[in-house]
Amino acid sequence: MNRPYPTRPRRVGHRPADRASDDLPCRRQADSGFIAGLLLVLLVSGLVVVATYFYIQRWAQAPLPVAEQQLIELATGQAFSSFAAELADSGIIDQPELWSWYARVTGQARQVQAGEYLVAPGETPQSLLERLRSGDVATYQVQLIEGWTVRQALGALRAHPVVVHTLESVDENTLLSVLGLPPGHAEGMFFPDTYHFEKGASDADILRRAYAKLQQELAEGWESRAAGLPYASPYEALIVGSLVEKETGRDSDREVISQVFVTRLQKGMRLQTDPSVIYGVGEVFRGDLTRQHLRTDTPYNTYTRHGLPPSPIALVSSRSLQAAFHPAEGEYLYFVSRGDGSSQFSVSLEDHNEAVRRYQLQ
Repeated sequence: MNRPYPTRPRRVGHRPADRASDDLPCRRQADSGFIAGLLLVLLVSGLVVVATYFYIQRWAQAPLPVAEQQLIELATGQAFSSFAAELADSGIIDQPELWSWYARVTGQARQVQAGEYLVAPGETPQSLLERLRSGDVATYQVQLIEGWTVRQALGALRAHPVVVHTLESVDENTLLSVLGLPPGHAEGMFFPDTYHFEKGASDADILRRAYAKLQQELAEGWESRAAGLPYASPYEALIVGSLVEKETGRDSDREVISQVFVTRLQKGMRLQTDPSVIYGVGEVFRGDLTRQHLRTDTPYNTYTRHGLPPSPIALVSSRSLQAAFHPAEGEYLYFVSRGDGSSQFSVSLEDHNEAVRRYQLQ
């Protein structure tokens, strides 16, 4: 029986080896072109990113278009994009969308703190962001002057346009209680100084700070006071300090005036200090101290009463407090103004009367 000639099974898709080897260079060329194109895209993209980065950095470090100092406010809970738009409306930021995007991308938009800020010429978008993050808010100041009465201090606080006013109806007799401080007469109980504060601070806040500052000064002075002083408490030293404050503005005389008061107290003599009498006369005093004033008895008339007046008569500076705690060495019992801000001191009444004739009666 005749058998068919055996044949090799046909392989589907099989190509001769010579044709497959002919396609390899084409495939390699196509792959190289793709890679080259991809590298070119990456290179261009990288250049764009680098250029954008340097543009943003340059913009963030460039001065803002601010010709003079301006006050801005970031409200509590305000979106940063809204804040940036407000600054653009005010002519402070020239690209608010870019600034807002930059603050978000760098994470700084979540760290800014609400408040008022001063923007000065030379400020940059980045430096302003840094101050917003650190809470470098704008501050105001009010000055309490040595020698003022508490009524004058309250007047200065009430006249300040930024201070929140909460003490309109109080006086020196009720002030300490209203402030939540130990009750008593408020005269002289606040340290004279320049107080800086942020928007929203009240007159009560500032006075509490001034009270705490005075307590610190008194504690330090009492701890280091000279030996043998006739004071039963730091408060009595404060009273003497207020008398020194009102008797002179010349630093070189303060310790000597304090010595006169201390020596008189030790000897049981009346202090006979005019500023205390004037304080006791009150608002009716019109600038001329008369014999009638000196004869009219009040708790503050140191011509009619022995010892210290019942309270300080003014805000006391650190210099006058130090004089009260550290009076000069000496035996002076009298002094009179020379008319130029200085004082003439005397040991005897005879010398004092001569000084009065020389410097006052003339």
